[in-house]
Amino acid sequence: MKNVMFVCEHNSRRSQMAEGFARILGEGKITVTSSGLTINEVDPMAVEVMSEIGIDISQQTSKPLDKFNPENYDMVISLCGCGVNLPESWVIREVFEDWQLDDPTGESIETFRRVRDEVKERVVKLIASLS
Repeated sequence: MKNVMFVCEHNSRRSQMAEGFARILGEGKITVTSSGLTINEVDPMAVEVMSEIGIDISQQTSKPLDKFNPENYDMVISLCGCGVNLPESWVIREVFEDWQLDDPTGESIETFRRVRDEVKERVVKLIASLS
């Protein structure tokens, strides 16, 4: 089983959605955590758009990356382009990807839904690549 870290600047939207999708869609295939370079509250709009499709992320919390050991992760996925700001020990894992998805902060619910769907598509492909 692969250990995956989803990381984003604030760990409040995209990485939280990715964690929610991966927990459900990757059950039995991966273990998953999300974190941020800084922490923030999980965005209520992210919780809402995930709830619309039956995934509850309301109990997830924002966690700082520096509380984790990179050696415990096989795969590191940046969702916001913050990969350039990560310590080298994180980007030299077995797999490192930087998805650079749009930040829906301050945007409409439709934008949150679009980003949610993009996150799902990427997570599905990631899980499929493990087969």
